[in-house]
Amino acid sequence: MNGFFVIVISTATFGLNRPIGWSIGIATVLSVIGVWVLLTWSSTTVRVEQDPDGTRWLLTKGAQLPADVVSRSLAVPESARRNALGPQLDPAAFLVTKGWMKEHVMLVLDDPEDDTPYWIIATKDPRAVLEAFVPEQAAKATATLR
Repeated sequence: MNGFFVIVISTATFGLNRPIGWSIGIATVLSVIGVWVLLTWSSTTVRVEQDPDGTRWLLTKGAQLPADVVSRSLAVPESARRNALGPQLDPAAFLVTKGWMKEHVMLVLDDPEDDTPYWIIATKDPRAVLEAFVPEQAAKATATLR
């Protein structure tokens, strides 16, 4: 909402004592920049890759997680989302979440070199992410999904 006010105030300030075309042009340019920034910030990809030695890696937001440090995994359904991201959240957890994505994947880590207890990642299809990343845990982890 603050971005809208910035566009309106900037346009009004720049458009003082100028023809209306200036105001329309500046408002259009600032709106396009605002939309581009929002789309860029909201595009997060989650990828699973496999090394030649067979190690699977989860890649998202510049972070990498090998499958061999995941002790447990869980698909977090929409009904448990609020608790997982609210009262039960560990501040040391690694989060990749979006407000409009209802389901998440939780990956509990067992890595003595890392203080991060778990990862929570928003995804449209938690079942597919778990089957690709930790296939041996996927069936049990997705039992809570519809």
